[in-house]
Amino acid sequence: MNKLSVVLAVRNEEKNIASCLSSIKDIADEIIVVDEYSTDKTVEIAKEFGAKVYEEPHHEIFHITKQKALDKATGDWVLQLDADEVVTSDLSKEIMEVIKFGPNQGKLNPLFERHQRLIEKRDPAFAKSFGGHGGPIVAFFIPRLNLFLGKPLIHAGVYPDPAIRLIKRGKGHFPAKSVHEMMKIDGKIGWLSSNMLHNDSPTLKRYFIRLNRYTDLQAQELKEKRVPRNIFYLFVYSTIKPLFVFLNLFIRHKGFLDGIYGFLWSALSAMHYPIAYFKFWTMYNG
Repeated sequence: MNKLSVVLAVRNEEKNIASCLSSIKDIADEIIVVDEYSTDKTVEIAKEFGAKVYEEPHHEIFHITKQKALDKATGDWVLQLDADEVVTSDLSKEIMEVIKFGPNQGKLNPLFERHQRLIEKRDPAFAKSFGGHGGPIVAFFIPRLNLFLGKPLIHAGVYPDPAIRLIKRGKGHFPAKSVHEMMKIDGKIGWLSSNMLHNDSPTLKRYFIRLNRYTDLQAQELKEKRVPRNIFYLFVYSTIKPLFVFLNLFIRHKGFLDGIYGFLWSALSAMHYPIAYFKFWTMYNG
């Protein structure tokens, strides 16, 4: 019978990792945790679940550490998780069906199809990996239900927030060039239908910690792309882009249906652009 490896890259996740590992302990044949020298009880908790723990220096692009975790897996299939993700019971059953009986792709949820088209538009290289092309399925998107301040967000362009999480060992890798990149897959990609819970931002404090880290990386990307530093681009990044993002999420993608949570999510998402551009500008001023 095929075996399942569950792999995580972590750093100071003592508040999340127990819930994550509890959700997969009954389906995992091995648990791999690559830890970036956590200073809390992350490693201790992981070992309580029987995880094989490896130490790794901190990398600004966390996907480097995620790739290290992938490389250490020995199972036929690999479930790659973040510490703040929880596998639901329905998703566990669906994953075990794949492990036991092999991949099977039925008719897609129309919402998933729409997001698939968006992925193809953003990254045309993915188009050849979706349905209608030959070869077996070697990886699956899993829809994620994001919790913002403890409330699930259904609108504002958040759901299904698909992520490639279940892959056949050796068939996927992280390019490790960008914080927002998607795993590259050597073969056909399918979809699972059950949700994964993603406790993305339980508090505003945690949201701002992540915002600070992501905008640091976005600022570096702006520098590498040699985006101009002048009044025009300052206006675009501080006004035009954030206004477009807010209206797109709150109006077009109906964030208003999530109430104050949808408004706050849309507004904070829009602020990434001016913050990243300001950081990029100050890089040249020491």
